[in-house]
Amino acid sequence: MPGTDDLTSTLTVPTAAVHAVHDLLTEAASADGFSGSVHVVQGSEVLLDAGYGVASRRWGSPVTTATRFDVASVTKLFTAVAVLQQVEAGRLDLDAPITDVVDLTGTTITSAVTLRHLLTHTSGIGDDADEEAGEAYEDLWLERPCHTVTSTADFLPQFAHKPSNFAPGTGCRYCNVGYVLAGLALEAVTGTTYREHVLEHVLARAGMTSSGFFDMRDAVPDVAEGWDPVRDPDGVVTGWRSNIFCYPPIGSPDGGAHATPRDLVRFLDAVRGGDLLGPELTAAFLTPQVTHHESDGRTVRYGFGLEFVVLADGSVRSLTKDGINAGASAVLRHYPANDVTVALVSSSEDGAWGPFRRIDGLLGPATP
Repeated sequence: MPGTDDLTSTLTVPTAAVHAVHDLLTEAASADGFSGSVHVVQGSEVLLDAGYGVASRRWGSPVTTATRFDVASVTKLFTAVAVLQQVEAGRLDLDAPITDVVDLTGTTITSAVTLRHLLTHTSGIGDDADEEAGEAYEDLWLERPCHTVTSTADFLPQFAHKPSNFAPGTGCRYCNVGYVLAGLALEAVTGTTYREHVLEHVLARAGMTSSGFFDMRDAVPDVAEGWDPVRDPDGVVTGWRSNIFCYPPIGSPDGGAHATPRDLVRFLDAVRGGDLLGPELTAAFLTPQVTHHESDGRTVRYGFGLEFVVLADGSVRSLTKDGINAGASAVLRHYPANDVTVALVSSSEDGAWGPFRRIDGLLGPATP
């Protein structure tokens, strides 16, 4: 039976793998395929913390480790923790009707929907843009000016009258607006706006000193601009287009917070360390709750915001939250087997995915 030192050495990420991650991001940035930053830790040891590419395509300013990026749906983790804090305080009930705290009179959302359903994507309510059906979020703003949607309640007309996909609790389908409703519940019981509450009770408590909700219309230092490539019919990049008309100008419960990858890792460390929730709900947050789908001997399960890859032997290979939007992509992933956490953020819709697939192979534990 191996000793502790032997076991630790087998789980240590090779230095060559860390160098390979840096090299592939450097190469991608040099080819103008990646602008963003990465933070990698094993246990308490920082293995890599670096920025690549440009934070502004107008001015060519370089990305640094202090640059804040739109992390899109990774924001849902902050919402989930804030809601669970209120469950812990007795002000919210995971299994009570959402209509007990949010007035949804005249909508298609019934009293059968609970916060548990909303946080685990099992509510069945119609999404404003159904990503699993291939709908594009930016298409919502072709007729409605995105700058008119700045409060949580402003989102309601986009989905509150849509038909359900299935009865609550009978299926699992990713749903952005479930987190909008969860944010409205949070506002109802705290008497504060979503952003104010999360800044104080989640981000600040986690030590995320660089993170926040920054309005695209404001001049805020160290905030990356979002851009996506414009391609001709042959796929050749002919220019870059800003994302300023693709979604609301400031973040909401389902997406749009800004963070450094270092702060994203701080957040997950704070959750795992029990700094944001008590023991029972910390365990629940870090535990798979419902099955989304199965493929290739792996089961993808959703928790209260997190996504888990569960192997055939029942072990968790990884727990993840990613986010994608026009001009934004981000991934936060933890590998329990080797205690490695990776956060990768980018200022384009496609920027994070190619590099992260390779990073996963370099840093994640090998699987059968």
